[in-house]
Amino acid sequence: MSHEDSLKKHHIELPEAPNPVGSYVAAHIVGNLLYTSGMLPMDCGRLAWIGKVGADINFDEAKIAARQCAMNLLALVKAKCGTVDCIEQVLSITGYVNGVDGFSESPAVLNGASDFLVDILGDAGLHTRSAVSVNGLPMGAPVEISAIFQISI
Repeated sequence: MSHEDSLKKHHIELPEAPNPVGSYVAAHIVGNLLYTSGMLPMDCGRLAWIGKVGADINFDEAKIAARQCAMNLLALVKAKCGTVDCIEQVLSITGYVNGVDGFSESPAVLNGASDFLVDILGDAGLHTRSAVSVNGLPMGAPVEISAIFQISI
């Protein structure tokens, strides 16, 4: 099954790829690798969740925000390549969770993104990952995720 068919099967319509909010580009393609900037949990042009996980945002909301970041990553791939079917492999994701002091559940929050990528892409969604808790993210976002994709060109 193609990745596009998998999106349809799961009744998922990708959002428009978010535009950068600073002096950088959203993605670069180098050879058969697509590197992304960090994606925030944007939905319809606005940040869908704001705040610290463990204070303003609960664990379940943070997982959903991480999933939204992954949707935005796929939307960015589609914008750059014309289709998500170009994805051969998600090589790596790096996730940052804006957590309260001592927050140690960043890996579990990032499972919201990782599980989504595997659900949609199958084995091509399996990836390496770093999950880091931080004291703040742009615009007060609870989660930010970047990725490296191997693509067909």
